[in-house]
Amino acid sequence: MDKLMKTTPVRRRGRMVSTLTGLCALGALQFAMAADQTTGSVRGQVTGPDGRAVSGAVVTLKDERNGSSRQIRPDADGKFSTTGLKVGGPYEISVTAGGYGGYTVEGVTVSLGNVTNVNFTLNPQTMEEIVVQAQALNNATVAMGPASGFSLADMEMAPAINRDIKDLIRLDPRVYVDEAFVDGIQCAGANPRFNSLTVDGVRLNDNFGLNSNGYPTERMPFSYDSLQQVAVELAPFDVQFGGFSACNINAVTRSGTNRLSASVFYDYTSDSLQGDKLEGTDIDLGSFSEDRYGVTLGGPLIADTLFGFLAYEKLKGAEVFDRGPAGSGRGREVAGVSVAQYDQILAAAKNLYNYDPGSLPASLPVEDEKLLLRMDWQISDAHRAAFTYTYNDGFNISESDGDSNELEFSNHYYERGAELNAYVAQMFSDWSDTFSTELRISYSELKNRQISLAGTDFGEVQITTTNDHDNDGVASRATVYLGADDSRHANKLSYENLSYKAAFSWFAGDHLISGGYEREEFDGFNLFIQEAEGEYRFSSIQDFLDGRPNRITYENAAPSNNPDDAAASFRYGINTLYLQDEYS
Repeated sequence: MDKLMKTTPVRRRGRMVSTLTGLCALGALQFAMAADQTTGSVRGQVTGPDGRAVSGAVVTLKDERNGSSRQIRPDADGKFSTTGLKVGGPYEISVTAGGYGGYTVEGVTVSLGNVTNVNFTLNPQTMEEIVVQAQALNNATVAMGPASGFSLADMEMAPAINRDIKDLIRLDPRVYVDEAFVDGIQCAGANPRFNSLTVDGVRLNDNFGLNSNGYPTERMPFSYDSLQQVAVELAPFDVQFGGFSACNINAVTRSGTNRLSASVFYDYTSDSLQGDKLEGTDIDLGSFSEDRYGVTLGGPLIADTLFGFLAYEKLKGAEVFDRGPAGSGRGREVAGVSVAQYDQILAAAKNLYNYDPGSLPASLPVEDEKLLLRMDWQISDAHRAAFTYTYNDGFNISESDGDSNELEFSNHYYERGAELNAYVAQMFSDWSDTFSTELRISYSELKNRQISLAGTDFGEVQITTTNDHDNDGVASRATVYLGADDSRHANKLSYENLSYKAAFSWFAGDHLISGGYEREEFDGFNLFIQEAEGEYRFSSIQDFLDGRPNRITYENAAPSNNPDDAAASFRYGINTLYLQDEYS
C-alpha cells in the first residue's frame, strides 16, 4: 500500500515546483501498479511589457516532424499548459495577439516526463514578428524528482558497443553497471532486482527474478536503434510512477515522421580476431564467428496523418567455453581430473551405459532476434493514437556447474532463453485548452525455456575423481558431470501481463490536477522439480564402471509421478487509483 507522499520542493533555474500527492491504492502484493509517463509537457505564460496578461492571445504549438499543431488560449493570468506531447522535437511555438507583434520560438525539444517552460513577453508592435531559436532562451525544464534524461542525440554519440541501454545510462554517475552481477544495473547502490524498466509504458521487467540483468530475456528485448529518449528516475514523486524502490528506467521508442529515414548496421568478429594466449599459455577458442546486423525504417504512410517505424536486429553469435581436465591446455584446467580420467569416463559412458555424454566444446552457437514496430495516427489536432509491438527471442548456452573443481560434458549444458511478445495501444486527447486525457492498454507474454542440450532422457550423473596434478603427493578432488542437469529435468515458466490505464490532467491556473485509474492482471505458470529423472552419485570412477552409486536421488509429484501435477498456476490483480495537485 503506497503511503501519502510528502510535499517536496525541487528547484531548477530559479523556478520552484511543489507537489502534494494523495494516493489511494488497492492491491494484494508488494507494490501498487502505477505506470510511467511516455510523454512530455509544455507550460508558459504570455504577458506584455508591463508583466500583465495579454488579452486575446493564442498560442500555437506545431510538431515539425509530422506537421500536427494545436492552439491554446491562455487563461486570465496569461498562463497556458499542454500535456501528452510526443517527446523529442523540434517543436515550433508561436503566439499572436491583437495589437502586439508575433513571437515564434523554433527548435523546442520536449523531454520525457518533464515540463518545458516557454514564457513570452510581447511588445505592442503590429507589423513585426520575432523568431528565435529555443537554445537562446533561458527556459527551465522541471523534473519531478532527481532524474537524468538522454535524448536521441545522446544515444547516437554514446559509445554503445554492446548496443545495450546500459551503455547509455551508465553515464549517470549514480548508476553503476556491475560486471560481476551479469551486468546488473545498480542505482544508488541498490540491488538490480529493485529496478523497473518500461518501454512505451509497458513493463519489461524480469517478473520472476531469474535474470541478474533485470531483463525478462537473455539480452535487452528491443533494438538500441528503436529508442527516442530514455530517462532514469531515482525518486520521482509524481503519482504516475510506482512498482520499484531503486530506479525506474523509462524509455520511449521512435516514431515515423513526414520525412523518410532509414539506417543499417553490421558488425563481425571471429576466433581469429581474439587473443589465443593468456600469460604466455595457448588457449583453444575453437572455431567460431559472430555476426550482428540490423535495420531501421521510418516514414509516412499517409502524410501528416499516419506514420510507421520499424527496427529489426539479429545476432548470430557464439558462447565460448574454456574449461578442461588437467593437462588439456584449456584456459581453465580442473586439477582434480586428468585427461586420461576424462577419456576413461567418456568410454565407459558410451560402452557400458550406451550413452554419449557429449564433449568439451570450445564454443557453441547462440542467437537473438529483435523486432519493434510502431504506428502513430494523428487523428486530428486534438487527438492522436499510437501502437507498439515488441518481439524478442534469444538464448545463451549455460554451464550448469561451473566451479573450479567441477567439469561437465556438453550434454550437461543447457539452453537458457525466452520468447517475449508485448503490445501497447495509447490514445491522447485534448478536449479543451485545459483538459486532456490518456487511455492505454498493454499486454505482454513471456515463455521462458531452460532446455538440456541433449534432452532429459538420461538423468544427472556425478563422479568424484582425484588427481595428483603437480606430482607432489597431494591429490586434488573434482566432480565430473554428465547427463541432463538436475534443475532442468522438469522446468517450465511462462506468464502474461495485462494492464489498463485511464488518466486525465486539468490545468487550472497555478494548479495542474492529474489523476487516473490503473489495473494490472498477472497470470503465471511455473513448473520446477529437481531430479525428476534421477541423480546418481559415484564415489569414484571404479564405482561408475561397476554401476554402484553411493547415492540416488529421485523427486516427483506424488502420487501420480507426473511432474505436471506439481506445477503452480496462479494469478492476481492490482488496482490503483491516484490523484495529484501540482502547484507552481
